[in-house]
Amino acid sequence: MSKSTAFGKSILAFAIVSASAASSFARDENLEKIAAFKSTDTEIDIPTVPQTGASVDKLKANLKKIKLPEGFKIELYGVVPDARYMAVAPSTNMLFVGTRKTTVWAVTDRNGDMKADEVKPFAPSIKFKNPNGVCWTKDGFLIVVESNRVLNFPAAEYFYEGPDVAVITAVPEGGLIPVEEQSFNHTGRTCKVADDGKLYVTLGQPYNVQPKDKIDLYNKTGIGGVIRLNPFDGSGKEVYAVGMRNPAGMDINPKDKTIWTTDNQVDGLGDDVPPGELNRITKAGQHFGFPYWNGKYKVAGSPAAPELKDINEPAGAIFPQVEFPAHQAQLGMSFYTGKQFPKKYQGGMFIAAHGSWNRTVPSGYLINFVPVNADGTAGTAEVFAEGFLDQETKRAFGRPVDVANLPDGSILVSDDFAGALYRISYVGNSSAAIRPAELQVPRKRSTTRKGN
Repeated sequence: MSKSTAFGKSILAFAIVSASAASSFARDENLEKIAAFKSTDTEIDIPTVPQTGASVDKLKANLKKIKLPEGFKIELYGVVPDARYMAVAPSTNMLFVGTRKTTVWAVTDRNGDMKADEVKPFAPSIKFKNPNGVCWTKDGFLIVVESNRVLNFPAAEYFYEGPDVAVITAVPEGGLIPVEEQSFNHTGRTCKVADDGKLYVTLGQPYNVQPKDKIDLYNKTGIGGVIRLNPFDGSGKEVYAVGMRNPAGMDINPKDKTIWTTDNQVDGLGDDVPPGELNRITKAGQHFGFPYWNGKYKVAGSPAAPELKDINEPAGAIFPQVEFPAHQAQLGMSFYTGKQFPKKYQGGMFIAAHGSWNRTVPSGYLINFVPVNADGTAGTAEVFAEGFLDQETKRAFGRPVDVANLPDGSILVSDDFAGALYRISYVGNSSAAIRPAELQVPRKRSTTRKGN
């Protein structure tokens, strides 16, 4: 048995929890009380995260190592432990930040100085389970998407001070995916609400490469793809796109309303294959090739999935808009909607690369920029911010996760390793020289995948 085959089989063996363990859920009695407008008697004095001290000073010092195009600067916005995906409030100087643990953070800039004054747990009386994905409905309801549950918080940005916060259980525990497919692997969901009012949720599939007998099930349930549903009661759930491995970030192009996702690639095939993906979903029902394809690399029949050698290529499967270097783990992304940055960046995408965990020479730990062409397709990717990885020691002091727009035209970057949010702003002028792009990924795109 080859090393990569053994790697794949070991992933399959340890990634899935047993159906019996997944089929029983502990009651969240506090959630039931809040839904009935009753108090949980949770301690009202919610502790906050310190925003000063030696560790904060070190975070600020580390940021001096970050390389940005001329005219930009990066600053510490706030200390937010395990910070993952962000939802900037529509009406006030605050945001909510998800984690892969048990906390959603409420982050408030009370004096408008573009720095967090208060960071504290949101709705601490509720037992969150991997509340990675946070997003807003068009009328200001905060959505929190966990591994297998969706909660909806009316007026969260105005009523987050106490431990008990009004909540709607849009999808009860066990309602996003079949409980027998629950896992600890690839279960950090992300979400967005589109102009159609539907909640779009990414669902990573839990294997390195799923076995043959799971392919149809995953296509039917949307695992390894994107589903959409009513954000208030979970009704109308349907599969929107399939054929992905672990779509770990998502945003909607405000110009043409297409939905874009990042997608993390197969492990165990070496340092340089397969590529990471940036996908553009233009309509419901599209298939992005996995597990037959990963980028232009044929996974089916490879050492990572020898048992899939005889599966059929999915009809009309779509190539990614951009192929990133292998194992950089591009995660959260955001279309830049501000006007502060030079025109080059307006309407393009900023994408966080979390960094490799299994590569001989570490790669990633940076922020990509991807322009958008006039026809709505992606241009050539380049590095926008780098330096979170020390090139001498090969040690990282930061791992970017997500990117979000602030109302003034600056952007926020979350970092779950350092436990921080960074603000990147433009302080130069529109004629400032932009340093040459690095790690460009030139590639001609095709509408559909062809060949072997």
